[in-house]
Amino acid sequence: MATEQSGCPDSLAPPPLSKEAALAQLLAAVRPLDEVETIPTDQGLGRVLARALTSAIAVPGWDNSAMDGYAVRCADLAAGPARLRVTQRIPAGTLGQPLEPRTAARIFTGAPIPTGADAVVIQEYCTRDADWVEVPGHPTRGANIRRTGEDICVGTEVIAPGTRLRPQHLGLAASVGATQLSVYRRLRVTMFASGDELVMPGEPLGPGQIYNSNRFTLKGLLVGLGCEVSDLGQVPDSLEATMAALARAAAGADLILGSGGVSVGEEDHVKPAIERLGTLDLWNVAIRPGKPLAFGHVHGTPFLGTPGNPVSLFVTFLVFARPLVLRMQGVTGDLEPPALKVRADFDVPRPDRRREFQRARLTRGTDGEWEAVVYASRSPGVLSSAAWADGLVEIPAGQTVARGDPVIYIPFGGLLS
Repeated sequence: MATEQSGCPDSLAPPPLSKEAALAQLLAAVRPLDEVETIPTDQGLGRVLARALTSAIAVPGWDNSAMDGYAVRCADLAAGPARLRVTQRIPAGTLGQPLEPRTAARIFTGAPIPTGADAVVIQEYCTRDADWVEVPGHPTRGANIRRTGEDICVGTEVIAPGTRLRPQHLGLAASVGATQLSVYRRLRVTMFASGDELVMPGEPLGPGQIYNSNRFTLKGLLVGLGCEVSDLGQVPDSLEATMAALARAAAGADLILGSGGVSVGEEDHVKPAIERLGTLDLWNVAIRPGKPLAFGHVHGTPFLGTPGNPVSLFVTFLVFARPLVLRMQGVTGDLEPPALKVRADFDVPRPDRRREFQRARLTRGTDGEWEAVVYASRSPGVLSSAAWADGLVEIPAGQTVARGDPVIYIPFGGLLS
């Protein structure tokens, strides 16, 4: 796995791009998928909707009770509390009879409102005595009644194209009777890891060798985003092997993702391999961890290369690969993950020239406010810090932090989905 050291003096290397500039360049360089397939609604989780879902029905389809209680005529209670005869019982899924004056209908949540009734009085406010019920006076017309189309009207667009479908979207689609959804096909991503020092778990470790954790992290991140993943495995540290892997990946992938080999050392071959096979559009990004980030095209297929240090790979994937994958999948709108402002329970006395993403978790302060605690080590090789954390604290370049200052905290919940 390559380190984040550069072989060139800073004065000779091109200035690294800011996070915003690099991300804008990445997103501008790719196109969303245009191949659409139709799938059953219950298989839509995590897929991206290609065509708007419009409702052919109203939801609810009839005026119905929002509570368990008694359907009444407000006119019968205009003078105050009244004793009404209970003439019918209307559970959900049953159509009642028209409500006669001076009567009440026992009704349950979701049941259709009988003709003539114009309010539902909650059962806790009533006193039942055999076939009679004491009802308080002066109910509000329409009280506890859900009106036809209150949620969705006929012809309403209920899910917009470009939406990544979550469980609530599937429930919404089912609520309007959709049995199938038009979605973009899954993004095909081919991945590989560079490094002669890498060994798969289960194999004996030789001198200087480490287990290939990046392969598992990267595949897990891609599968979590709903990608169809092909894994080329470990690629030896040679220019020929790297070029062969890139060419093979480009033949069947929408996107190529690599880990390691993206720095400028003698054993880092991704940069020259891409330059021989295609174009290298981006190289240095001003973030920590993860300065070397390679982006280009191999035979027309986008390639993104992340650093070999495990935490650098993890962070650069969340910051750059995630929005790139989402855009290629057809997700529209803002791709920035939700962030919170919380209080720092740490100090950064010296500013960094790069924007920093520190692994962090939230705790409650003595006053009940949320505070961010950062992992003790900033090393990009300490993968246990990513498992310890539940999010990232983002610290802008050139900024110091004192305990108690507000900081930006990005939960993993918004980054890993």
